[in-house]
Amino acid sequence: MRPERTSSSADILVVDDEEDMRALISRLLRTAGYEVRTAEDAVEAGHKVLERAPDLIITDISMPYMSGTEFVAALRGDGSLPKIPIIYLTALEEGPKLAYDTLGYPLLSKPLDAEELLAAVARQLQLRGHPAQE
Repeated sequence: MRPERTSSSADILVVDDEEDMRALISRLLRTAGYEVRTAEDAVEAGHKVLERAPDLIITDISMPYMSGTEFVAALRGDGSLPKIPIIYLTALEEGPKLAYDTLGYPLLSKPLDAEELLAAVARQLQLRGHPAQE
């Protein structure tokens, strides 16, 4: 059973093996009014999702042990979890070619553009019926 949050802001899980990237994204999202949890790899992220499913997951594609796409596939394979929207991140030059058609979710290139990230977050949350941040 998913514990209830007391805040009305969206809960976002940021998964990236780079500590600086997690800190940057967390700071941007918190400044915009979102609740943020972080994980350094897919294993830690999986535990956090099971503790409390987030409203959105932002995950790097290239990570040790399990890639972001493998992590999302594992989540989708667990029928007990809600379908959580995803935003993928990549530093790979061919990343934008994968884009929405291949992965089914937005893919943003590193280094990140803050406005692009916040716009993608707002779009994904609104598409899933979460109210916009004020």
